[in-house]
Amino acid sequence: MLVAFAFMVGFAVVLARLTLEPSAGSEALTHSNFTPGDSIDAYLAQPAFRDTVKQLGGNILLGVPFGVLLPVVLPHTRGFVRVGIATAVTMVLVELAQGAFVTGRTFDIDDVILNTAGALIGYVLLGRRLGRAIHPRRRHWWHRFTRRNAVDA
Repeated sequence: MLVAFAFMVGFAVVLARLTLEPSAGSEALTHSNFTPGDSIDAYLAQPAFRDTVKQLGGNILLGVPFGVLLPVVLPHTRGFVRVGIATAVTMVLVELAQGAFVTGRTFDIDDVILNTAGALIGYVLLGRRLGRAIHPRRRHWWHRFTRRNAVDA
């Protein structure tokens, strides 16, 4: 649990460094995107395949640690929908901070979508198993009356 927490803090530092660092040189090129899919379409339409992979893949990879670490550090966020919601809320806050406070950065809803997709991929591939290994499901008193437990008895 302590190791996972240390990784989460390290990830938060990397996330802040990647997303909240000013980019004065690109200030004239930036624009906010509130329409889902617009930035993704623009990335896919550009001729430089390497830049497309860098932008789309980078945003997906940025979300993967959330899907792996959230169920370990915060067991109440365990579950596909909960990981998705927690990641989306966190990334919306990051994007709002970018747009409001960081020079050369703006809000982009597609970044939130791609980061959330990455978190869900991370959760399905590894986070679900890690979360269950570290925080096994609790047995409640009403589990005594379920059919599965009746067969075990």
